Amino acid sequence: MPGIIQDIEVKPFPRTDGLDLGAEIIGADLNNLDDASFAKIREALYTHQVILFKNQQSLTPKAQYELNQRFDPTSTSYGHGKELGGSKKSILHPDLKTIPHQQQVQVIGNGFVPSYEGLENITLKHPHHKTFHKTSIPAADDLAATRFYRWHLDAALYDLNPPLVTTLMAVSVPKGRRQTLRYDDGTGDELDVPLGTTAFVSSFTMFDLLSEEQKHFARTTKVQYAPHPYVWMSGASALEDGLGLHSEGKELAREQLPAIDETKVKVFPMVWKNPLTGRLALQVHPCAVEKLHLEDGSVVDDLKEVRRIVHEMQRPGIAPGKVLTPDWEEGDMFLFNNHGVLHSVTGAFAEEEVRIFRQCMLAASRGPYGEEDVIIRG
Repeated sequence: MPGIIQDIEVKPFPRTDGLDLGAEIIGADLNNLDDASFAKIREALYTHQVILFKNQQSLTPKAQYELNQRFDPTSTSYGHGKELGGSKKSILHPDLKTIPHQQQVQVIGNGFVPSYEGLENITLKHPHHKTFHKTSIPAADDLAATRFYRWHLDAALYDLNPPLVTTLMAVSVPKGRRQTLRYDDGTGDELDVPLGTTAFVSSFTMFDLLSEEQKHFARTTKVQYAPHPYVWMSGASALEDGLGLHSEGKELAREQLPAIDETKVKVFPMVWKNPLTGRLALQVHPCAVEKLHLEDGSVVDDLKEVRRIVHEMQRPGIAPGKVLTPDWEEGDMFLFNNHGVLHSVTGAFAEEEVRIFRQCMLAASRGPYGEEDVIIRG
């Protein structure tokens, strides 16, 4: 309430040599957020990249939207805009349901939900790697094992700018099982993960792990994304580690895509700058990238080579010791820096395991900050 000072505490998650990510904020009233409290939340976010607020069962969809908007006050539209429902060929089409009275907030999850926030008799479909990967875990192991579904940042990557932040809130969470997450890329890498965790990695750590030669390449290269990327990639298959696509010529041709306005094709720096600390993040959506614009003015447009370069640079950053895999509880809400982390769905649910989450992210009023950009504090 106005006039009441919120006593906010920031508790960083335990740190390891490979994992420097995440913090819990205690004491924030997100339904009645004052300016001083938001300033502390913003500082914590750009310091720790992933923030957990627990016990948010009473948080309204409106307040969730307003928290997102505090980071970018002129942004009002959902991060994928009309692309979400604009084509049934989009790989995003089956995954989200829009809350009628707060259309910037989506419902995602698994199973049949009789009624929730104005949505009636909906069936939620948790993304499963077998629908997107070239190979899949055998059916006999499906409930015991999982993969990273698709490493990504939340962004339309055509016409609209990537949201500055995303919020993801757990309404209903099945409990009791853990799964073995398999990379299945020949390394033997595995993780023990909670059922249906959202995996996070730091793109700042990803940049720090590069060789000096790779850092120079990243700092001087721009990334061009495919137009209507989630329709474009709909025929392709993902790598087993979820970090990009196989190059088999299965992307849709331009004439098969919705109408393309070349002025809306997105070209971004390969490294994005943290607006608080100035740290550089290797921030690339590995499935949507189409071309690389190099320092000397040349363009790498061979898709197989583009993907090889990006995967080689990003793969060390998703090694097991560098992945945050929260054990979600009902009422947990995560706020994350969408310009500084990648994340991935995981998990394979049984039909009767009902999971309800709320997601919000707003198309940004600006593009990402590159290394040479002057930070404008709005």
